[in-house]
Amino acid sequence: MLNLLLITWALFAGLLMTRVTNLFKLPDVTAYLIVGVIIGPSILGRLGIDGIGFVNYDEVESLSIISDVALGFIAFAIGNEFKLKDLQHIGKQALIIGVLQAVITAIIVDITLICMHKVMPEVVTIPMAISLGAIASATAPAATLMVIKQYKAKGPVTDILLPVVALDDAVGLVVFACSYGVASGLISGNVYILNLIVEPIIEIIMSLLLGSIVAVILTYLESRFHSNSNRLILIIASIVLTVAIAKLSFKFGAFAGSFSPLLVCMMLGTVFCNICPLSDDLMERANKWSQPILVLFFVLSGAELNLGIFKNPIIVSIGIIYVLSRSVGKYLGARISATIAHSSEVVKKYLGITLLPQAGVALGMSAIVASSLGREGTMIRNITLFGVLIYELIGPTFTKIALTKAGDIKEKKSEVITRMEDKLNTAKQENKSKYYIWLNHRNT
Repeated sequence: MLNLLLITWALFAGLLMTRVTNLFKLPDVTAYLIVGVIIGPSILGRLGIDGIGFVNYDEVESLSIISDVALGFIAFAIGNEFKLKDLQHIGKQALIIGVLQAVITAIIVDITLICMHKVMPEVVTIPMAISLGAIASATAPAATLMVIKQYKAKGPVTDILLPVVALDDAVGLVVFACSYGVASGLISGNVYILNLIVEPIIEIIMSLLLGSIVAVILTYLESRFHSNSNRLILIIASIVLTVAIAKLSFKFGAFAGSFSPLLVCMMLGTVFCNICPLSDDLMERANKWSQPILVLFFVLSGAELNLGIFKNPIIVSIGIIYVLSRSVGKYLGARISATIAHSSEVVKKYLGITLLPQAGVALGMSAIVASSLGREGTMIRNITLFGVLIYELIGPTFTKIALTKAGDIKEKKSEVITRMEDKLNTAKQENKSKYYIWLNHRNT
């Protein structure tokens, strides 16, 4: 009962907040995140009144299944952008930019924090610097995709952005696995090079393989149904099933690992859109169905953010340096890699700004570190939380600004708005006339 009240309240509050953020021309995703912070344990939850806010973070965690499913739909939608006919033009650029910008970001954050270690060795350790550099490489696809969908962004930056964000997850996994292994080795004194190289590769390969298998099965089953409603149910069930399977772990010889839910669902969308002739129409229907789940996902993401981290001046100071160095890394990394890939000037100028949002993947990495690196792990977790709080609140707005400056988001012209208002007024008059005709008919 309580969870249902919280879900209802989250949807209504998120919807109402968009009316406020629209006045400032902010993306809807920002409204959802702000509402999440307000109804989360940090603000309304402190009142201790069930139903109007999350009293504690356990209540937020109890709805984590919604976030898991939402990420599955987000990854599936991004995978649908990997059409082979389109990748023939941008595939090489996306590969170069996707890999290099992530690596360059990690290196810049590493160097910045190692320099900070030289000044304050008791505050910032080398394992912390290496781990945070790897976490910095990750970009959140959810907020980016929501901005693109809301404003129907289309153009050279958007075309390259979605494949880059998708590749970013795979590259981030490899960078994090290597950096985390080195950090663990520095603390324990043992570094296993074979594990550093093999385990992330196995995780990526197994994730891509699982996504491909489910996509082939989905396409086969889809051809056996002729109703669009049944096909939609099949897609939804396949995505939820894929998310559930991706939560399992596996053992490959002497190596144990797990799947990446984002990579699995991305591969599901990629293979499905390339082998199913009706994928575009079905994807459009799935997007409309998933909208409420995405709203809940961002509200819950906001509720997870703990404003209490601002009370610790050490966390805030390191967090600010982390945010600034990562922002510089993303911008320079995208610009340098776009130059190497011979991308257009507009891509070089604006792509890096759209890569700032950071959330789920980074939090997942920090959780792994926090559970095994002791004091350093706790510090890394809190600094990552600080970064996510900042990036999730300002990242979508920066993405919108960059895509607008790049020309991918077109502002509605005044004559178009006037024409829409005229149509709305005409429809109102017609409905009013129909009402009076019905009323006269009833009276006679």
